[in-house]
Amino acid sequence: MNIDLEDLKAFVATAEMQSFRAASESIHLSQPALTRRIQKLEATLGVALLERTTRRVSLTVVGRDFLPRARRLLDDLETSLLSVREIAERRSGLVSIACIPTAAYYFLPDVIREFTDEYPSIRFRIVDAGANEVLQSVINREVDFGITLLGAKDPEVIFEPLIEEPFYLACRRDHPLASRDEVTWAELADHRFITVGRASGNRLIMDLALASAPIRPRPSYEVQHLSTSLGLVEAGLGVAALPRMSLPTDPHPLIAAVPLKAPTVNRTVGVVRAPQAKAPPAAEQFYRMLLSRWQSLTDAEIGVEN
Repeated sequence: MNIDLEDLKAFVATAEMQSFRAASESIHLSQPALTRRIQKLEATLGVALLERTTRRVSLTVVGRDFLPRARRLLDDLETSLLSVREIAERRSGLVSIACIPTAAYYFLPDVIREFTDEYPSIRFRIVDAGANEVLQSVINREVDFGITLLGAKDPEVIFEPLIEEPFYLACRRDHPLASRDEVTWAELADHRFITVGRASGNRLIMDLALASAPIRPRPSYEVQHLSTSLGLVEAGLGVAALPRMSLPTDPHPLIAAVPLKAPTVNRTVGVVRAPQAKAPPAAEQFYRMLLSRWQSLTDAEIGVEN
């Protein structure tokens, strides 16, 4: 039996509105064309579905039984087509992410590699920027989502924490503090200290945590990026306080990492999204993989070795 889907739509619209005129307007079809479609459907089924009078249209007994079936057929088809379209879009779409540099360098590539193994045609646009810039990119709808330190208290975004990580002391292996099991922040006051600029989210976290400390490190160098801090440490120009994620995960020939205490300072890295923005299917799929992968990491996988 060869049933035209447009004939089904014409029947459902007419049955629901009980009017050829209203139904023809709702599906943008002339009344004669609508009548022909319903007549063709009735001829195909071999039964009358509608009773026509001068004032109204009503369903026959068979029509009342067939109406919910016709609705289900159309609903199932629409659901199936949407599912196919989403799969197609995930296989040939663009994922746009704003990300703080430490996450972009040390964590994101592994997740992207896993994702592209499954969806090789998906393209990525990664904006590596400071925490404030990442947050603003999400608010302005310039990216699908962001990975950053800020946003937990911002009403314009949804912030989902992923991981909380402590700050470590980074110093050369030949530095006097390198062999210690832990170092206090006050002890850094006696050494040349490398810090990031005040616009950095990491600087804000450290400043707030040490605001009431009687003794705190005095910056000898100020840089814009944590990676620059590591370069200065490697050159023997001073020591730096860096979040665990920004430090090498394998033993480094020149740099040692020592836990910082009194106080223990942590930063929370999370995903920020605009609350009512609908991400493309490819971005939504990657977002779910990102959460699953990050939350499954153990301390050993993201830890540092001295």
